Amino acid sequence: MPARSNKPPRDAVRHPLFARCYARASVTADDRFGIAAHRETLVAGLSGRVIEVGAGNGLNFARYPHSVSEVVAIEPERHLRQLAAESALRADVPVDVVPGTAEALPVKSESFDAAVVCLVLCSLQHVPRALAEIHRVLRPGGELRFYEHGLAEGRPGMAGFQRALDRTVWPLLFGGCHTARNPVASIGTAGFTELRYERLRVPADGPPMPHSFHVLGSARRP
Repeated sequence: MPARSNKPPRDAVRHPLFARCYARASVTADDRFGIAAHRETLVAGLSGRVIEVGAGNGLNFARYPHSVSEVVAIEPERHLRQLAAESALRADVPVDVVPGTAEALPVKSESFDAAVVCLVLCSLQHVPRALAEIHRVLRPGGELRFYEHGLAEGRPGMAGFQRALDRTVWPLLFGGCHTARNPVASIGTAGFTELRYERLRVPADGPPMPHSFHVLGSARRP
């Protein structure tokens, strides 16, 4: 029986046009901009039961190591969830794709050894609530792995541009995405410890874009 009674409807998030564009663009970005290698690092060495929050079209599934006994993949958007279910069939580990939102995970407390978020905190309606939910469902000592984009640290001009975009057109055009969020700060504020990360620029070459400032790392639930 699920631990929570406020399970969201199956279509709690609907971005049909963006979802189709993202499904195509994400595959291209993996191949051309080096994101595939970052996905490999994101899940390397995980074991036991894993919850992936905001699984999208399931591009991480094929990269989970055999030491993972099960992946429960939460995805609220219908089209992406259907693609994730197809990706799950090709994975080397068991993957169960489930409708739900990050802010109300439909799973029991302290039931996972690890949690994965990948390019998802930017688009959530309530990041602190989502991180509190991830904290809830991880066992004590469980690990959070994250790969996100966000604020251009140390670049005030770009950071100001990002904030301006977030107040105007960017979320409308890109499925609720925000460019100026600070995932590292949010994870620390949510009570996770042992925070380790590296900052990346994607793509590594060429002029920086508002979504170019990435962070890849891990933290633990105390």
